Amino acid sequence: MLTRRNLLTAGSVASLFGLGAPLVARGQTPVSMPVLAPTLPAHTFELANGLQVIVLPSARAPIVTQMVWYKVGSADEPPGKSGIAHFLEHLMFKGTPNVPAGEFSKVISRVGGRDNAFTSYDYTAYHQTVAADQLDMVMRMEADRMANLIVAEKELLPERDVVLEERRQVVESRPSALLDEVTREALFGRQGYGIPVIGFPQEIRELGVADAKAFYDHHYAPNNAILIVAGDTTVDGVRALADKYYAPIARKDVPARTRSDAVGDGLPRRVERRDRRVTQPEWSRDYLAPSYRMGETQQAYALQVFAQVLGGGQTGRLYRALVLDQKIALDASAGYSAQSLGWASFGVGVSTVPKRSMDEAAAAVQQVIDQTLRDGVSEEDLLRAKRRLLAAAIYARDSLASGPRIYGSTLTTGGGLAEVADWPARIGAVTREQVMSAASAVLVEARSVTSLLLPEGAG
Repeated sequence: MLTRRNLLTAGSVASLFGLGAPLVARGQTPVSMPVLAPTLPAHTFELANGLQVIVLPSARAPIVTQMVWYKVGSADEPPGKSGIAHFLEHLMFKGTPNVPAGEFSKVISRVGGRDNAFTSYDYTAYHQTVAADQLDMVMRMEADRMANLIVAEKELLPERDVVLEERRQVVESRPSALLDEVTREALFGRQGYGIPVIGFPQEIRELGVADAKAFYDHHYAPNNAILIVAGDTTVDGVRALADKYYAPIARKDVPARTRSDAVGDGLPRRVERRDRRVTQPEWSRDYLAPSYRMGETQQAYALQVFAQVLGGGQTGRLYRALVLDQKIALDASAGYSAQSLGWASFGVGVSTVPKRSMDEAAAAVQQVIDQTLRDGVSEEDLLRAKRRLLAAAIYARDSLASGPRIYGSTLTTGGGLAEVADWPARIGAVTREQVMSAASAVLVEARSVTSLLLPEGAG
């Protein structure tokens, strides 16, 4: 996920929540878990132009956060135009007839607020946090740039250089990020999720006014957006402001969203990056996995639990075996996010200790996986994994920052409010049998990419 200021991991806490069918199979008894009520009660309504509005009232502090999420990301870009979604995110700060270029963030800063934006594969979002009495102002400015953005050559060319510099800083200066690009292309193919969100440098350099304007005109519309307001406000107050500023914006014919079910060629694959800047060797393996939207979607909740069993911090099986017991790794982890319109991935990885071979670490990871698939998951491990997931959910939904992101990432990838509310119960209903069935189906080497990050000249 790219922001204007930094590169974030895709596996954020918002990805804990999403869609899918209930996973309790007939005749199975799940471990009893508490069902959590949403900390911030969600209210929703829709304007006549199709804009969906979510209000999360909380009077604990006199501040509000406004977020506008667009149902478009880098995986929706036209062929040969990689990076245009992220580039347009930058250009959204370059002015309208009412707010001159560069003034949007300055206005918010002058009243003590903060703002930013980020782009991912499936969505783009803009957000501001201000004092409650400034909500009118940020709604007016955000609605203004939804409809009246000026895309001018004099603003576009310098900002394109900014994006290229951002790529140099957050990708090209980091060997692990460069390896990640190769890994994703090998796993997903050179399309959709296999193309970097920030884009390829040769294609970024060719992006022009016509490209940015076309992408803006096709995707930035109220009926392709979600407005989320959280904090010290009321549903009636948000409705009045939304009617005032967003309702006059005309809806558009928005292109249908599609995600190919094609994947990388020649799996399994092995990719390497050897770089003089690497000081800590790393081994990882990414398996193609279903998401809430593609593949065997009923496996998504069980895979989230299994990722915690394998890689749940220092209590995870990989960490205990490789770091604490065998002492061949400095770190070992597993990760999975189901929040995607297309395929997802389930990943495992280790950082080896000096003078211990990569092959030894890889064999140890595989041994843990094989033993887990053979012997199964204990009720104790299952309960511990669920408690970790639910604890993270409590903290996330209690936050004015994470709470709106949970709803935004869910709604822009096809989910609804009910899925957010039901997520804890669905995690609590996962059984040992479902965990083992999903893990056995997904952790198949034939549908994986193995990646090695090595110092230059390493054996």
